[in-house]
Amino acid sequence: MANRWINRLRDRDVTDEGVYLNRRQIMGGAAAGIGLAGLGQGAAAQEALTPNDYEDITQYNNYYEFGTDKGDPAKYAGALTTSPWTVTIAGMVDRPGDYAFEDIMKAMTIEERIYRLRCVEAWSMVVPWNGFELADLLNMAGVQSGAKYVAFETAYRPEEMPGLRFPVLDWPYVEGLRLDEAMHPLTIMATGIYGKDIPNQNGAPLRLVVPWKYGFKSIKSVVRITLTDKQPPTSWNKAGPREYGFYSNVNPEVNHPRWSQADERPIGGGLFARRVPTLMFNGYEEEVAHLYEGMDLTANF
Repeated sequence: MANRWINRLRDRDVTDEGVYLNRRQIMGGAAAGIGLAGLGQGAAAQEALTPNDYEDITQYNNYYEFGTDKGDPAKYAGALTTSPWTVTIAGMVDRPGDYAFEDIMKAMTIEERIYRLRCVEAWSMVVPWNGFELADLLNMAGVQSGAKYVAFETAYRPEEMPGLRFPVLDWPYVEGLRLDEAMHPLTIMATGIYGKDIPNQNGAPLRLVVPWKYGFKSIKSVVRITLTDKQPPTSWNKAGPREYGFYSNVNPEVNHPRWSQADERPIGGGLFARRVPTLMFNGYEEEVAHLYEGMDLTANF
């Protein structure tokens, strides 16, 4: 991992998870191959962060397959069977097939990445993920030259996921990226948080993380990845095309039809936590803006 990705986040930007922070000096770990990505431009952006602890990250999230309340996933996701787990890789690849999670993990290089997470609902966190670059998994399957997009699908298990009984979305949950977004070094498949296996409520055993996009793009508990030459459907865009675009890049200048995206509420600071300005591309503008050069980001929201 090139050092340019290890540029802005520091230990203090993540919570005081004692075991994690005492285990290593994060910024000093670059030579050991630890990949960390930054969040904002300069000291002001750093100071605007509110630390998040393990409880914040694992107890406050959206995973509608287990219910629409923020606490529902932590209550009910324990019923999800995550072993054995298989990911089907299909479509425009040289080596399609069913890949066992254990075999994927043996073939991948696991890194630690500290990323900002910005929800479309205008709240945010800072999360220390463990995982591997999605590009490595796609390369293992052999991306064919005509592929332009990557489609993802979440597990669909009504017997384990009580939220599937309600037509909140058209189940199963599906998402998609343009191929260049999927192959970008910041795009990872997360397998852990704070050096521990990722909890069920956060998308065990394997979830996508795309830090410059709103959180719903980072699909959880992935069971299928399909390479295609056509833009794939995505769950929230199907549910509300005026509200949720295919790209869903964090953009403080493009409001949700029902609320502003100009600022956000950091989780962990209490009910009256100070709102902070939202950064373009969630603070990763330097790394990803070139992907959208010449595009109208209002039309292509």
